[in-house]
Amino acid sequence: MNVTLDSGQDLADRAAAELEDASAREIIRWAAETFGDRLCMTSSMADALLVDLASREVPGIDVIFLDTGYHFAETIGTRDAVAAVYPINLINVTPQRTVAEQDRDLGPRLHGRNPNICCHLRKVEPLQRALEPYDAWLTGLRRDEAATRRRTKVVQWDRRRKMVKVNPIARWTREDVDSYIEENGVLVNPLQYDGYPSIGCAPCTQRVAEGEDPRSGRWAGLNKTECGIHL
Repeated sequence: MNVTLDSGQDLADRAAAELEDASAREIIRWAAETFGDRLCMTSSMADALLVDLASREVPGIDVIFLDTGYHFAETIGTRDAVAAVYPINLINVTPQRTVAEQDRDLGPRLHGRNPNICCHLRKVEPLQRALEPYDAWLTGLRRDEAATRRRTKVVQWDRRRKMVKVNPIARWTREDVDSYIEENGVLVNPLQYDGYPSIGCAPCTQRVAEGEDPRSGRWAGLNKTECGIHL
């Protein structure tokens, strides 16, 4: 499907209304039927829930992983296990600069001095390049994850990237996620069981005490709650 600015916005608005009460697999099925091989998905490898759902409806789907160079070893291990276990095509995307090159050009520990620029260089810009061949992408965004995500629609128009963004589990709760993982034996990043309910780059992620906001361990102490991909 050739998505233009006007047609994409109209399509996303109609689908958001029609699919609001649909199941996650029905939403994924709609996206696959609508966009064909111009559909991909992204995964942070905190778990393989969306990979499990999507690969049941679209075997061989392209799964984009942003390899920032700062990931926990457990996240890289989860990525490799997911690629081996599920019928997907994993696409490992790296920034234009290695960590060493970024340190050389912009100074060490940019993530501590200006995390917004670091996130842009190592996540936002690489994803922008990776998404260029596609008309739509699946994400694992949920409304209950953060205040910034409460208005997430199951289908929306991504104005910045001029493509359709599909969020099949937007309505799911943490309980829904845990139930699906348990019932279907979904692969999970082991850090989830070690106090890291939300997993990003290692220098910018810390453990969260039980009962605290699951995303409070991301950029702790800074006025920052999102890397910029979903804003």
